Amino acid sequence: MLLAELTGNIATVGYGLAAVGPGIGLGILIGKTIEGTARQPEVASRLFTTMFIGVAFVEVLALLGLITGFLFT
Repeated sequence: MLLAELTGNIATVGYGLAAVGPGIGLGILIGKTIEGTARQPEVASRLFTTMFIGVAFVEVLALLGLITGFLFT
């Protein structure tokens, strides 16, 4: 019985794992912003501004995962 040969780059697996964290982070961040807006609609504009700053920081983590995948090949 022969084992199947694994071909490809391990960096693709690393990026897949690195994308899980920001995905979870975005879900929590956006969910809590919607929850806060539902509780206090008058502060919705400040919540959305803060949410977009947080989204930018979380997306930087995903891009860093992508860059390190290409960098260490």
